[in-house]
Amino acid sequence: MRYSIADFIIMYIVILLSLTVHESAHAWLAYKKGDSTARLLGRISLNPIVHIDLLGTVIFPILAAISGWPLIGWAKPVPVNPLNLKDPKRDYMYISASGPVSNLIMAVGFSLVFHISRMSLPIGNPLFTPFFRFLYFGVLLNVLLAVFNLIPIPPLDGSGVLMGLLSDEAARKYQRLSPFGIFILYILMFAGIFGLIIFPIVSFIVNLLI
Repeated sequence: MRYSIADFIIMYIVILLSLTVHESAHAWLAYKKGDSTARLLGRISLNPIVHIDLLGTVIFPILAAISGWPLIGWAKPVPVNPLNLKDPKRDYMYISASGPVSNLIMAVGFSLVFHISRMSLPIGNPLFTPFFRFLYFGVLLNVLLAVFNLIPIPPLDGSGVLMGLLSDEAARKYQRLSPFGIFILYILMFAGIFGLIIFPIVSFIVNLLI
């Protein structure tokens, strides 16, 4: 899939906004659960600059646009010190889930604005095309980010959620995967396994919202 320059610009703005909210949600909930690490670093912020990762927020999206990959990326991880949490296992699970949940909330918000707007604006008018494309990509990319991040493989948020659901012994064994998680992710991505699993789920949710 090749992206037009206009679509890439719109999608990049959506990705930047969505990643900013995602990481800020992690930082905010960590603070609420007792850990001020991210707050002291200024990560409870809707300023994209404090969350930008050169590879994940700049280089990777550009490569995706050139190659035709799905436009997705990542921001700087929010540091969390479990020792500061009141209930480390449970609280870390909630903090991990907060990022994907924030993206799902954003997807619903974009969807509501889309449906309200098309009742009052001519959706076929070229003048409003960028606006409706922005709303559509707002739904699509936030659902994609939420579903992708909920995959239970380190370092994705889904691994933190899963560890909170496992017994202490099972969680310790599962944590041994952490050093190999990124390699497992790359293997699954290049083997096309993610596409077979993620895209049908994403399409189903997007079709419900749009």
